[in-house]
Amino acid sequence: MDKPLHLSGPALDLLLPMHVLISPGGRIIRAGPTTRKLQPQAPLAGEPVHEAFEFLRPRADIRTMEELREIAGRKLHLRLRGAPQTALKGILVEAGPEEGLLLNLSFGISVVEAVGDFSLTINDFSATDLAVEMLYLVEAKSAVIEESRRLNARLQRARREAEKQACTDSLTGLANRREMERVMRQLSEGGVPFGLMHLDLDHFKKVNDTLGHAAGDHVLQTVAAILRSETRREDLVARVGGDEFVLIFRHLTDRARLCAIAERIVRRLEDPIVFEGHECRVSGSIGITISGFYARPDPDRMLSDADRALYASKNAGRGRATVVDEGLSSRCTPGTAGMAPGPPPGGGA
Repeated sequence: MDKPLHLSGPALDLLLPMHVLISPGGRIIRAGPTTRKLQPQAPLAGEPVHEAFEFLRPRADIRTMEELREIAGRKLHLRLRGAPQTALKGILVEAGPEEGLLLNLSFGISVVEAVGDFSLTINDFSATDLAVEMLYLVEAKSAVIEESRRLNARLQRARREAEKQACTDSLTGLANRREMERVMRQLSEGGVPFGLMHLDLDHFKKVNDTLGHAAGDHVLQTVAAILRSETRREDLVARVGGDEFVLIFRHLTDRARLCAIAERIVRRLEDPIVFEGHECRVSGSIGITISGFYARPDPDRMLSDADRALYASKNAGRGRATVVDEGLSSRCTPGTAGMAPGPPPGGGA
C-alpha cells in the first residue's frame, strides 16, 4: 500500500515553483514563489481559488471544491483574472485527506510573453521544466535576430554611404558628374522645367601654378560653399571637372531670376580668397540655358549649349554670364537683374 508523501514548503517551492495549495474550503493557503509573482500587488494566500483564477476547460465557472475534485487529474486550461490575464495550463491532485488540493501551473506556449510580463528569470522555473530549455532557445534566437538586425543596419548604412560616395565629389562634397547626369535625365524624362548654369573658374590655373594644389583645393571648397549658399535645397550643384561646375534649378525657368543669381555668383567669386596669408583671385564665367527653350529638352544638347554660352562669356572678357540664343549675344547686364531678350519658348538654341 502506497504511503502518503508529505513535502515541506521549501521542497514544494523547489520542485513546483508555480504551485497553489488549496484548503478544503476552497481558499488558497499557499502559493509557490513564481505563482506569487503573477499577482505581486495582492497576496494570493487567503483568496478563494476561483477569484484568483478563471477556469476555462474542461469546465468553466468552477467555484466549489466538489467541482474542482471532479476535474482533478485532467489537463486544465485557466487564466489569471487580473491583468494581463495570462493563459495558464494546470493539473489538480489531492494533497491529502485534510489538506485539500494541490494545483500545479505552467505557462505552456505563453511562457515567452510571461517572462516579459512578470520579469521572470531561469531561477523562477523548476530545473527540470522544459520551459527552461525553450527559454534558452528563445534567448539564442533573439540574440541571433538582434545581431542580424544590427548587421543589416550596418549594411544599409554602408550601402547608403557607398551610394552617396558614388554620386559625391570627394573634395567639395558637391554632387559629381554622374549624379548631375542622373538628375538631368530624371527632370527631362519627367517633364520637370528647370534652368541650367555651366560655370568655369577664370584664372584658376594661375592659383595652382603659383601657390600649389593645396591653395587650389581651398579655392574649390570656398567656391562650393558660395554656390551652395546661392541655391535652394531642391537645386543641384555639381562639380563636373577640375574647376567646372553645373547648377540645376528645379522649377526655375524665369530668365531674369536666373540672370540675377548668376550675377551674384560672379560678384562673389571676384572677392579674394585667402589661403595661408595669400590672396587667391579668381572669377567665374557662366553659360545659361533653360529647358523651356527646347521642344523636347535633351540633356546632352542643353549641356553643349550651356558650354557654348560659357565660352561666349570668356571671349567677351570673362567674369560674366551669357544666356543661350542663336548669336550667343544675350548676356546678363553687369550690375542689374535684367538680360537681353533670349530665343522664344520652344525655339532652337
